[in-house]
Amino acid sequence: MDGARLDQFDRKILSLLQADGRLTNNDLSERVNLSPSQCSRRRQRLEDDGFIKGYRAVLDRDRLGFPLVNVISVTLATHNRDNAQRFADLVAKLPEVQEAHALTGEMDYILKVVTPDLKSLADFVNGVLLPHEAVQHVKTAIVLQTLKETSALPL
Repeated sequence: MDGARLDQFDRKILSLLQADGRLTNNDLSERVNLSPSQCSRRRQRLEDDGFIKGYRAVLDRDRLGFPLVNVISVTLATHNRDNAQRFADLVAKLPEVQEAHALTGEMDYILKVVTPDLKSLADFVNGVLLPHEAVQHVKTAIVLQTLKETSALPL
């Protein structure tokens, strides 16, 4: 099943669950005008078909000691499959990296990295990224203000 074959009830269920993954089938039932058992079957199908990848709590980054958000662009030393895989393996092991995207254009990758302070950021860049064999160049920007941050899809 692809996104084009979802009906209005499926889309409404998905929209409600992405806003609050703790909604029960009874809660969904009241909001989408289907019975709880129909909501349960639909939710299960949406999970089984991979539209819902999981449920998680959204944690408060500041309260947990990670107030700095950093955007780091990375250029690889050489552009081949092995080097790209070495970099991907490195990024996969780094809990500070919240997002990593391969890009077209001037930079090869962009990372969203959280750190508790400037020293931790410097240690991360100078002690982890720059010494890695796959990395040639790193450019760091510190986020001053977040205007919007969401993982919600525009359903």
